[in-house]
Amino acid sequence: MNKHEYFSKPFPRRKSVAVNVGGVMVGGNNPVVVQSMTNTDTADVDATVAQVAALAKAGSELVRITVDRDESAAAVPRIRERLDNLGITVPLIGDFHYIGHKLLAEYPDCAKALAKYRINPGNVGFREKRDKQFSEIIEFAIRYDKPVRIGVNWGSLDQELLTRLMDENAEKGGPLSTDEVMHETVVQSALISAHLAEEIGLGRDKIILSAKVSQVQDLVAVYTMLAERCDYALHLGLTEAGMGTKGVVASSAALGILLEQGIGDTIRISLTPEPGGDRRREVQVAQELLQVMGFRQFIPTVAACPGCGRTTSTVFQELAQKIQGDIRKNMPVWREKYPGVETLNVAVMGCIVNGPGESKHANIGISLPGTGEMPAAPVFIDGKKVKTLRGANIAAEFEQMVADYIEERFK
Repeated sequence: MNKHEYFSKPFPRRKSVAVNVGGVMVGGNNPVVVQSMTNTDTADVDATVAQVAALAKAGSELVRITVDRDESAAAVPRIRERLDNLGITVPLIGDFHYIGHKLLAEYPDCAKALAKYRINPGNVGFREKRDKQFSEIIEFAIRYDKPVRIGVNWGSLDQELLTRLMDENAEKGGPLSTDEVMHETVVQSALISAHLAEEIGLGRDKIILSAKVSQVQDLVAVYTMLAERCDYALHLGLTEAGMGTKGVVASSAALGILLEQGIGDTIRISLTPEPGGDRRREVQVAQELLQVMGFRQFIPTVAACPGCGRTTSTVFQELAQKIQGDIRKNMPVWREKYPGVETLNVAVMGCIVNGPGESKHANIGISLPGTGEMPAAPVFIDGKKVKTLRGANIAAEFEQMVADYIEERFK
């Protein structure tokens, strides 16, 4: 296969068992699902409701919340009720560590209100208590008909399993590197726990696996192995991806490789927010990743040139930013009012070199005058030039044309 054939032929989706998470289908032939996680204190009902609502409105289809102590568990049913009263139906996932078995037992309303439980086999319990406490959580999931994500993380890996596999590798003369043994430990931890859950009575259609590490190549290796050895639905995420562009690039690189190979049924972009930063950023990045790869369409696409010496004016940059911002702001309403609006393509180009051609490829596009060009901006709709804008109000006039186009085409 040459490189042109490689890029022109999409990889088939890996076959996985579909899981119903509070009405959202994960796996099977269903689209890849976007999820996120709050960073509020779950016991603070007001703050948690506000952030869950914001994440849901931004497009998060599943939201995970921390359930780490009595106060958090007691707050969960109130959070669910408040969200329902606001018309926010996004499923809530309870993230349990260390005492999940105890909290589910003592707070049955919490157990019922959650759409899924997430447990980490590395810290669900230690030594002789591990299997017992894991089993108790699985039994609660069966009782309340809830799916479970068994989420392995190399930061809290089962040390007994890792030591055993290291010793076995050493006895064989060390055919595997330390990294390879670690990969195998992560995969085995997930599969052993999943098989135990099935033995207890949890169906395969109630199990989602994840195997998170924090380096791109390690993540690709681990999930490739896991995908080859099971048909459970898989949740993807690069853990501790970092802050800013580093976190965005690392997560996109790792998840992009796996998604292109058909691996992954639900994703989270785990970004460290800047102080006071917007938690919704991780939802936006996840959506953009799936959209640019052609897997899903969430919002209209705005194409804009990067600028060069021919575009010393900032008009096209400001217009592209304004239109993109307006689209994100209006999408919650547009999605209901204008079915199909997410497929819209808008082009905002900066000069005559590629401007007219790019604009013709868009549903609606404008080619603004570059440095030294005539002060005229042709507008193209569905490949045809319909108008040339001139004067000081070009940006406002084009914005209105975009709004009119949406109203006419998607009404």
